[in-house]
Amino acid sequence: MQLAAPLERLIERLRALPGVGQKSAQRMAFHILRSPDADVRALAAAIVEVKERIRLCGVCYNITDVDPCLVCSDASRDRAAICVVEEPHNVVAIEKSGGFRGLYHVLHGSLSPLKGIGPDDLKIPALLERLRDGTVKEIILATNPNVEGEATAVYLSRLLKPLGLKVTRIALGLPVGSELEYADEVTVGKALEGRREL
Repeated sequence: MQLAAPLERLIERLRALPGVGQKSAQRMAFHILRSPDADVRALAAAIVEVKERIRLCGVCYNITDVDPCLVCSDASRDRAAICVVEEPHNVVAIEKSGGFRGLYHVLHGSLSPLKGIGPDDLKIPALLERLRDGTVKEIILATNPNVEGEATAVYLSRLLKPLGLKVTRIALGLPVGSELEYADEVTVGKALEGRREL
């Protein structure tokens, strides 16, 4: 069945979202079509606002609408520990676990020579800069338990250990090959508790 062109365009845009197939995109499009105008405008405004206002924290490189972000500016956080993650959504997973009260550093990716991603493509120089004043005593490597995440953890460990820091890796209670963002809070919390020194 041929749909109206605007509806087809909306379905195509929704299908471009991760995890959204043709049927889900159609259901969402028809839901939007049936929704009150005010709800649709609010959704559109929220999408535009997120693109216009969200930026990277100048300290940890997490996403934020204020700089520094709320974690970096929170005086109650343990400034002696930095948890290094691959992506901003990994911070959300760890925060939900409630098992970590230190600071974060977001790399924005992982080492992947096959994809042409090397150390200079990640926020590694900024991490090294944060360590200069000697406040940080422990680096917790919470990269994903897959080939790229493990390679990144090993690389960072070799880079950081000569600086006299305690370098730990979250316990691999997380399934190998999985992503941090899909793990439940308890699993992430236990993985943080069971971290090991590298």
